[in-house]
Amino acid sequence: MASFPDLLLPLSDGVVSLRMSAERDIPEILIAYQDDPQLHRWMGNPRPPSGAELGRRSERAEHDRLAGRAISLTLLEDGLDTCVGQIDVHHVEWEHARAELGVWVAPGHRGRGLARRALRLAGPWLLIEAGLERVELLTRPDNQPMLSAARAAGFQCEGLLRGYYRDAEEIQRRLGRPPGARVDMKVLSLVHRDLRG
Repeated sequence: MASFPDLLLPLSDGVVSLRMSAERDIPEILIAYQDDPQLHRWMGNPRPPSGAELGRRSERAEHDRLAGRAISLTLLEDGLDTCVGQIDVHHVEWEHARAELGVWVAPGHRGRGLARRALRLAGPWLLIEAGLERVELLTRPDNQPMLSAARAAGFQCEGLLRGYYRDAEEIQRRLGRPPGARVDMKVLSLVHRDLRG
């Protein structure tokens, strides 16, 4: 079983940086979910995470990294150590050398290209240093900011996955849809040949 390398020094482009997620990020993560009541929906979760869930995730992080199951990178503004977003690497399939990314930026920091910059740092690192051959990002077709950020970071749009997810009942109720309604997702990917351009 492969594992993710330890990110000993943050990845940086001079404006943003990425480091391994840490327990000290939990307060800012909770605030981001509080400030954007729909963030959990965009991340494909039925509800926002609790502090206890984030604490357990932090406790498992090193084990998950070594086991190659998942890794979470915290997005920072360069020179600061306050979490303004994260990139979660999950649904890892080492047999096929691919993984899925989840990305979020805290509401007060959106609209400044931070997600694009973070994806430009994380994508090549995952392909070159971590040994993956493909990273993909799934997002709702109406999530224009994420679609724009991913394209600007070099991710290629591959199309629409129709009826890909079953939305949580709570979300369906709020949107006036029947429980169990299926949700379309756009898929974007970055592979090694995209790095040559």
